[in-house]
Parts: sequence; C-alpha cells; structure tokens
Amino acid sequence: MVHLGNDWDEILAGEFEQDYYKRIRYWLKKEYAEQTIYPAAENIFNALRYTPYSKVKAVILGQDPYHGPGQAHGLCFSVQPGVQPPPSLQNIFKELQSDLGIVPPKDGTLTKWAERGVLMLNTTLTVRRGQANSHKNLGWTTFTDHIIEKLNEHEQPIVFLLWGGNARSKKKLITAPQHLVLESVHPSPLSAYNGFFGCKHFSKCNAFLEAHGIDPIDWDLNH
Repeated sequence: MVHLGNDWDEILAGEFEQDYYKRIRYWLKKEYAEQTIYPAAENIFNALRYTPYSKVKAVILGQDPYHGPGQAHGLCFSVQPGVQPPPSLQNIFKELQSDLGIVPPKDGTLTKWAERGVLMLNTTLTVRRGQANSHKNLGWTTFTDHIIEKLNEHEQPIVFLLWGGNARSKKKLITAPQHLVLESVHPSPLSAYNGFFGCKHFSKCNAFLEAHGIDPIDWDLNH
C-alpha cells in the first residue's frame, strides 16, 4: 500500500486497489528488476507527498520524468539538487524572468514550488533510462486522470498550467467553472518559441489567485 503522509492517502485509497493499478505495480516490479527506471521507486509519488490536496493552488503538468541519470525525483521538470537545469527547465526559468523579473536559480530543484502549493505532476510517473515516454502505456494516464478529476472537485479555485500535448490532453477533465486553465506548447527547445515564451503564465496564475482572495505563489527559488 502506498503511504503519502497527507490527505491524498484518503482521496486515493480506492485507486490503489483498482485492477489497473495492480497491473502497474506488477509491471513496475519487473521493470525495476530488469531495467534502469527513473525516478527511484521511493520517489515516484513525491509530487503528491510535497503538495497535499488541501494546499494545492496551482498544477503544473508535465509529460514523463527525465530519463537521464541523477535527474528525476518525482516532480515534473525538476532535477535533484546540484544537477544543472535541463534545456526545458532553462526555458521555464527564462520565461519566469521575462514575466516576473525573477533571476534564474543556479539549481534546478523545484521542491520549493511544490511546498508553496504547486502540484508538480507528470502525466506518466515513471520512465526507462534513455527512453522518453517508454511507460506511457503502462496505465499511469488512468491514475493521473483520476488525480485531475479529484482536483476538479476542489472547492478552492486552482490554476492548471498545461504545457505540451500530453498535459493539454487532460483539459477535458477540468470542467468546474471556478478553475483557470492556462495552455501552451511544451517548454522544450523544439517548441518553446512557438508560444511558450511570452505566455506569461506565472503572472496570470498569481493575478487569478489574488482575484479570488488566495495568496499568490512565490515563484522565486532563490530564497
């Protein structure tokens, strides 16, 4: 049984008993035994551990974990302490600086965002080393669909930042009128210039939260 240590335990208790999730567990045991899989098994659910359901103000949806050594640790777009920010994250920091004037941090760890109410969720939670999207069909999308459906039921308004095709596919699950959906292309070097740069999602997110009487997110990772 997965233990998350916060209100997600009760919200997702039934999901961990579903047949499809048991199939995910079965295949993951095989994969971890036979391949190099990221992130480490104990970090798969870090996004949920760092950001309790009741504390979620915003959701950043990514695709799947980084597939290089020492990078992924269970938060989308984030890398482990001391690891250089990959190109997609560098582009996120560039947009953050352009939008809010925040100097890019040297470290690529986004744990502080998670602790400040940003659920850093990938649509697929595991990946084989060097093989992007290799676990896309393992069943994770059903699991993360359920998470988005639960967030859609959240009484407090939430901002959903959907970056890239995999993330934007979840838009249909966000139907409650109190929430805000912000969409753009993925921040990767291949697509960032096609609409991610200049999207101003960080300031738009905070303006929406403040308009609803919610404290804005401190996006500055330098403190």
